[in-house]
Amino acid sequence: MTRRGALLFAAMSVIWGIPYLLIRIAVRDLDPAIVVLGRTTVGALVLLPFALRIGAFGAVIARWRIVLVYTAVELAAPWWLLTDAERHVSSSLAGLLIAAVPLIGAALGLALGHDERLGLARATGLGLGLLGVVALLGVDVGDIGAWPLVEILLTALGYAIGPVIVTRRLSDLPSITTNTVVLGIAAAGFVVPSLLRLPSAAPAAAAVWSVLALGVVCTALAFVLFFALIAEVGPARATVITYVNPAVALAAGVLVLGEPVTTGMLVGFPLILLGSFLATRRGTQRVSAAALPEAP
Repeated sequence: MTRRGALLFAAMSVIWGIPYLLIRIAVRDLDPAIVVLGRTTVGALVLLPFALRIGAFGAVIARWRIVLVYTAVELAAPWWLLTDAERHVSSSLAGLLIAAVPLIGAALGLALGHDERLGLARATGLGLGLLGVVALLGVDVGDIGAWPLVEILLTALGYAIGPVIVTRRLSDLPSITTNTVVLGIAAAGFVVPSLLRLPSAAPAAAAVWSVLALGVVCTALAFVLFFALIAEVGPARATVITYVNPAVALAAGVLVLGEPVTTGMLVGFPLILLGSFLATRRGTQRVSAAALPEAP
């Protein structure tokens, strides 16, 4: 990678590694629907001035059917599922399970005849990354229940399917404008559920600040930086941040929330880092920054 690509990669690894911590803090006082409403509304409002400058709202709205599908598959459903799951699952575990996104994405790419060949190095890296995730799951999940874990895996599936929709149907549209519309649609969809689940008392300041950070940093800023990362290093390398994000999520959960450190975590970290290195050993690729990312 170039120095700029490495800096963007590092920034996105952190920015999309901390949402799990912020969500875990927010759901202590707020219903998942309210958290998603706040995040999408703030994100849309931050991006709106840039989208107005770019324009092309008509082109995005003209494809309203596929835009609605993308909104549901990549953003609305996954964000609610992940937020709801974190009422019962630690932020660390949630971040680790989302690391399955590149594996699901690679499987979808092969099944759909994607033009990017898997290759021995990338296959080995993805395999080692999966082993790292398995090792990191050296925590007791017996008391959590099956549904929260299923919610997180469904989130990972949505994150993997979303980019396929973009590549095939939305890649020629301005990314900022598309994201603004998508966030606005998602926000509108969560208004009524949020009104039905208003808290009986004022939420703690930490919950409010967490939602604001989710909207400004982990949504609006993250989208802009991720598009730049895709254009700089290519989609194959860009998606590997989902292997580094769990490491950041784990560290944040341990340091801020006092979540436990296990032997599996200590073994899993090196495997994830090695898998990330091998999975990024590909020739430099440059694609349109219009491609939309998966968003934790």
